[in-house]
Amino acid sequence: MSFLDLAGVSANYGRHEVLSEISLSIARGEVVALIGPSGSGKSTLLRTLIGLTRPTRGSVTLEGAPIGYGDAASLRAARDRFAIVFQQYNLFQNMTALRNVAIAPEIVKKRPRAEVATEAAALLARVGLGDKLHAYPDELSGGQQQRVAIARALAQKPAILLLDEVTAALDPELVTEVLDTIRELAADGMTMLVVSHEMAFVREVASRVVFMDKGRIVETGAPADIFERPQTERLRDFAAKILKH
Repeated sequence: MSFLDLAGVSANYGRHEVLSEISLSIARGEVVALIGPSGSGKSTLLRTLIGLTRPTRGSVTLEGAPIGYGDAASLRAARDRFAIVFQQYNLFQNMTALRNVAIAPEIVKKRPRAEVATEAAALLARVGLGDKLHAYPDELSGGQQQRVAIARALAQKPAILLLDEVTAALDPELVTEVLDTIRELAADGMTMLVVSHEMAFVREVASRVVFMDKGRIVETGAPADIFERPQTERLRDFAAKILKH
C-alpha cells in the first residue's frame, strides 16, 4: 500500500475544471516533483490535498485511511499530517523566528511552551538559522524567512511536506540556501510533494517527476526519463523550451 494515494481527483473553480482525474501514488520517503506550465494545476493539487480547494470527485487516502473533505473531523485529522509552505513566507512580523516556529504547536496543540521552544530552536538550527532565533522577519533576508517558514511547517511534525514554489519570490542569489535545506530534508527521508520551476534541482532531488498540463497528469517518470526521454509530444515541447534556459 502506498503512503498517499489519489484516485481520480478532480476540482473546480466555479464552473471551470482545474484538476481532472488526477491519480497518483506516493511512497513513504519519496520526493515527488510537480512540473508544468503556469496554470497547469500544480499548486491547485497541493491546495486540494489540504482542503483549501475541495475536490469535486475522486478520493485521497493517507496510510490507508480515506480523507473526508466534507467532514470537519476527518479534514482536521488530515491537516495534522500535512504541512504546506507557500511562495510567500507569511511570518508574523511582530514575532521572532523562534516564536514564529513555536506558536502553532503551543497554541493549537496546547503543548508546553518550554518544550515547544526547545524543539523550535532545534528546527531553526536544522535549517541553518541557529544564530537567528531572536531575529524578527524584517531583520532576515528572503531566503532566511523562507527557511523559518519551512521550520514552522516541520514543527507540525507532518507526515508529508508540501512545497509550493518556495523559491519563486526569492532573489536568485538567495535560492540556493533554501534548496540546500530541501536537499537535507530529502536526505533525511522526509516525504515531500514539491512544485518547482528549478529544473536542475528537480533532476537532482526528486525520486519521481510528474508533468502536468491543463489540470491533468500528462506523464510521470524518473527525472532522467522525463527530461531526456519524454514520451509525449506535449512534454517534448515543454522540455525543449525549458532546457534552453
